Amino acid sequence: MAGMVEKKLAELGVVLHTPAAPVANYVGFVRTGNLLFVSGQICLDAEGNLVAKGKLGGGVSLEDGQNAARICAINILAQLKAALGDLDKVARVVRLGGFVNSTPAFLDGPKVLNGASDLMVAAFADRGRHARTTVGVAVLPNDAAVEVEGLFEVS
Repeated sequence: MAGMVEKKLAELGVVLHTPAAPVANYVGFVRTGNLLFVSGQICLDAEGNLVAKGKLGGGVSLEDGQNAARICAINILAQLKAALGDLDKVARVVRLGGFVNSTPAFLDGPKVLNGASDLMVAAFADRGRHARTTVGVAVLPNDAAVEVEGLFEVS
């Protein structure tokens, strides 16, 4: 039976799939006490395809970057569901860290990451408001346009 957060996600048209397996020597999430750290998630759709490949400011539009960040957030939520079984156990979205594959002249990384932040606030309301860092980088795994990691307080 879906909890309140999953019902809200369903209203938004968001379907959580099985999270992608790690591609190197790490795990998808780590819980210590009431903190849950979710490893960086790239913008893979449910079939494992990148939704945005390449650089912001060099072929990937701001809108495509925002959608890619939203997909990263969906992947984070899938990891949370795998870790907790129920997204209603998230007491607070503490922090998101975003990495934007971008040209040196691209200055709208924070606007790109709003795609992830907006979904967290839509899903968790005030519990979804979080601290955030956005960093422009030269390259990401598989030439993904965006990667997002998260830190959550959980019960």
